[in-house]
Amino acid sequence: METAKPQKADLSAQIATAIRDAIVEGRMITGERLPSEAELAEQFNVSRPTVREALKRLAAQSLIRTQRGAFGGAFVNRLSYEEAYGQQITTSTLLLSMNGVSFETACEARYALERACTPLAATRRTPDHLATMRAEIHRQGQPGLSDESFCASDVTFHRALVDAAGNPVLSYQLAGAVEAMQPLMNMITFTARSREAIVAFHTRIADAIEAGDSTTAETALEELSAYTLNLGRDVMKARAAR
Repeated sequence: METAKPQKADLSAQIATAIRDAIVEGRMITGERLPSEAELAEQFNVSRPTVREALKRLAAQSLIRTQRGAFGGAFVNRLSYEEAYGQQITTSTLLLSMNGVSFETACEARYALERACTPLAATRRTPDHLATMRAEIHRQGQPGLSDESFCASDVTFHRALVDAAGNPVLSYQLAGAVEAMQPLMNMITFTARSREAIVAFHTRIADAIEAGDSTTAETALEELSAYTLNLGRDVMKARAAR
């Protein structure tokens, strides 16, 4: 592995970046053993504690795994989409909260991305995807369901729709859109929305996906988007008037 030696103050971060770049660019492959701490310290001309800190950074990103024993060491990890979902959701949540993304911007992005999944979902959905969607629709219709549980069910329903597209890259990319943006929108609109209306939208979407009718599913999503946007505007207007 050939990497440039760091020049700036935060040496551990620069070493971690150099190793991460080697992994991303394919110069280090999945399962490959990294040089020992002593070898890395010599290569980068730093102390072993600095190397150790760099390796901790990489492990926190799930890019490497450590193994003890005679054949142990640090190895390039095989990162799955499922394992990366949490990081994507956390990053999206932070971006939304720290950058003050507006409700309308989040809503527009979230439904535009989800509509892109519907043609694939209409042709690739499995009985399990449909069963999840139907189960959440039934759950949402229960009179004693708390607001928190209704919001969680809402997220699960839309996640099933995204996963029905059968594309792990799309599922990963939309993890943030559904599981970060959707709770944000739920938090703003839950006091004003009609559960009956949401259940009706979800039922239309599920029926269309089951029938392989992507056009009807997209139309229902567009109407749900408009309904959510209008609710959000009304809530914001009411808050501003207080």
